[in-house]
Amino acid sequence: MGLNRTAKGIVLVPSLLLGGAFLATGAWVDGPAAANRGLALSLGAVLIGAGLLTQLLPEAVEEAVEEAVDEPAHEKDKPPRRRR
Repeated sequence: MGLNRTAKGIVLVPSLLLGGAFLATGAWVDGPAAANRGLALSLGAVLIGAGLLTQLLPEAVEEAVEEAVDEPAHEKDKPPRRRR
């Protein structure tokens, strides 16, 4: 089974939302949690990068599959019929 647009969207949306949340946390961290600022920024960047990289994966070619299903193999081998 090949990749499709829906699967890519299912991966993209949560990774962008979580990545954005981590980036926002790293940007506005105050008090004792400031020690984890680098970790939050790193996790956010990795999640957003992974989500965007999934969009670069090639999609399955559906046209070739549809042509193979529409035309049986024995029909391909026959010469075209002549009209009388």
